[in-house]
Amino acid sequence: MTNMLSEKRRYLALFFPFLPAERWLRTAPRPPDAPLVFAEKQRGAMRLASVDTAALAVGLRPGMPLADARAQVGDLAIVPHDPASDQEWLDRLAQGCARYTPLVALDAPDGLILDIAGAEHLLGGEAGVIADIEMRFARLGMTLRHALGPTADAARALARYQARPAPDEASAIRRLPVAALELESEAATALVRAGLKTIGDLAGRPMANLAARFGADAAMALRRILGDAPSPLDPRVTPPPVVAERRFAEPLGSSAHANKVLAQLTAEAIEDLAERGKGGRHFRATFFRSDGLARTIAIETAHPTRDSGLVMRLFAERMDSLADPLDPGFGFDMIRLAVPRLEALGATQLKLEGGAARTANESAAMDELADRLATRLGRGRVRRLSPADTHIPEQAQLELPAIDAPTPLPWQAPEPGEPPTRPFHLFDPPQPIEVIAEVPDGPPHQFRWRRAFHAIRRYEGPERIAAEWWRRRDNGGLTRDYYRVEDAQGRRFWLFRHGLYDEKPDPRWYIHGVFA
Repeated sequence: MTNMLSEKRRYLALFFPFLPAERWLRTAPRPPDAPLVFAEKQRGAMRLASVDTAALAVGLRPGMPLADARAQVGDLAIVPHDPASDQEWLDRLAQGCARYTPLVALDAPDGLILDIAGAEHLLGGEAGVIADIEMRFARLGMTLRHALGPTADAARALARYQARPAPDEASAIRRLPVAALELESEAATALVRAGLKTIGDLAGRPMANLAARFGADAAMALRRILGDAPSPLDPRVTPPPVVAERRFAEPLGSSAHANKVLAQLTAEAIEDLAERGKGGRHFRATFFRSDGLARTIAIETAHPTRDSGLVMRLFAERMDSLADPLDPGFGFDMIRLAVPRLEALGATQLKLEGGAARTANESAAMDELADRLATRLGRGRVRRLSPADTHIPEQAQLELPAIDAPTPLPWQAPEPGEPPTRPFHLFDPPQPIEVIAEVPDGPPHQFRWRRAFHAIRRYEGPERIAAEWWRRRDNGGLTRDYYRVEDAQGRRFWLFRHGLYDEKPDPRWYIHGVFA
């Protein structure tokens, strides 16, 4: 496994100037002989959000009013701007760039930044990495501008604002226009009027003077581009602690062969986990296609595991449930398995006659079933109840995804031979009823619920449950007196009076549950 981090940082910025148009043209036919523009409502008027190369050639620019664009170009193809689809496409491009480094950051809406420190050896140096990136994006039909830099902000500014080549990166950064600082329009105009047109012009001035005259944002943006202030990268995916991967000189054209390689990577990751004394809770397999795109399939488990058979069964469940099946396209040239979430897991005792011992946890089979169902149906579809530390009945249990459920607290069980103290079915919220009692604060004598009268023959109670002190203080929480009652037909109910007579002049009654 390779350590992709290095003390010396090197950043590669990728800029896609026509991303909306090139993303849209992948699935839609190009309008014949008509410039393509994307319009959206901005500040109460329809304006151009993006254009293609043909529209740019005839003088159309993003931000231009749509009415002016129509007046300038009569034959114009107009498409509604779809930033959500553009963001999804940019995320897919970032996923494909993970083949070079796990530190890939989105520079929305039309760029990516890669930390390639330590990764350039994969393809024979920075030039090899850049050539491979250019080749793959050309296959996708994407126009690309790119630049290397010692900081993320410097690389980004060079990719977007560099007008002509320079002998070295330092000279190129100093030649950048002040627009590369991306300040507010008033500050940028003030810089130009003061005769400061390039980053080099600003770099020769004292930072304190710049901050005093043009604002602290201008000074900080300049320091970040020059590398005098931190320029941190926010990767879309945090580098996982355990990674296993395979690269192939000849792409794999078969999903079955790719699954065999995934099984081998799983075995390697399990060995690494065993050495660490850990188990995996989250496994993420990424299949990199030779055209530059990638597909990620992730699974989770309710408990840490080092069972490679279980992991592969869950991957099989996930792949079988995909609405869009795993497509190798022109082949997979790399497969990576990452384990981003680890938890402590002790060694398993073996039986004397050999083989793994049966787990002491009697719910292991149920946990595995919950993992498989959650993998197939979705993590939020399979849920379990977990007890909570409260006496309020409707808050005494939480409904959580089975994958995320913590170690449950012990459920309160009735004494042997005693009936249950809580009904199996609770109403949420409790339903109001009309009650007749012998005395105002006494037990109920009869009640009407859903237009039917119930005469009470037996009762047990009251069980007094006070509101939490912090709720009582904040919103006047009321005390509840609960009764377990049985009517003349033998049906059993759980009723309560909401409030004492010294807390409320006319407390209401509610039915909270029905016993089986």
